[in-house]
Amino acid sequence: MTIRTLIVDDEKLAIQGLQLRLEPYSDVEIIGTCANGREAIRAIKTEKPDLVFLDIQMPGFDGFSVVKGVMEIEPPLFVFVTAFEEHAIRAFEANAVNYLMKPVDEDKLADTLDRVRTRLAEKRSADEAKKLQDVLAEIAPDAIENMPVEDENAGRYEKMINIKDRGQIFRVDVDSIEHIEAAGDYMCIYTGDNSLILRETMKDLERRLDPRVFQRVHRSTIVNLDQVRQVKPHTNGECFLVLGSGAEVKVSRSYRDVVARFVH
Repeated sequence: MTIRTLIVDDEKLAIQGLQLRLEPYSDVEIIGTCANGREAIRAIKTEKPDLVFLDIQMPGFDGFSVVKGVMEIEPPLFVFVTAFEEHAIRAFEANAVNYLMKPVDEDKLADTLDRVRTRLAEKRSADEAKKLQDVLAEIAPDAIENMPVEDENAGRYEKMINIKDRGQIFRVDVDSIEHIEAAGDYMCIYTGDNSLILRETMKDLERRLDPRVFQRVHRSTIVNLDQVRQVKPHTNGECFLVLGSGAEVKVSRSYRDVVARFVH
């Protein structure tokens, strides 16, 4: 798998330095470099790279403006490169694969490329499955008539969520989340051994999570159905879900039918 890569930075020495650090990686093909944001937007739309190393601070269009400028197409993966750590939060909010501090550390670069390979493999697997299904639909429609229907948007749901809490950034594996509780514009994210606070509305967070796994069971509670270990009946048609950690979450009557479709 070749990773077609674009480097964007207004400092020529920074581009050269990153090119040197990428040379040992035989699967990384640098298809071009850009010195400013406008060039980057044109190159991304024309060349359709898999990966863009993107400087944040540039005259005119900064790195975040570049990301906004290519949202009407299927965007590449972005790794932000910056000399200022305070940009890290915005980089994660922009759903970057990672951010790297200048000068780029070789170990962190290696870790970033591992993340890129994983994201690209997941994307390409989904693309190949879709192509195969399209071909079957054309040449052998009977073969797919009884195939299970999958959510065609499944690939867009988050695998990791970046949470700023207590002055730190935590990268949380979505599969490890047991349940989520709303508190105004804040979400309390509970894993088996930790709890974190995310500043986001429940409506926005639901858009980022796979609805086949994460279901609302109460006006202010979302549960990871893969973490449910037991269902305990309660009064008035309500029930409790017992999760992997032993925590219990109440399911209100209005949501019980929804949960029943997934929990047996």
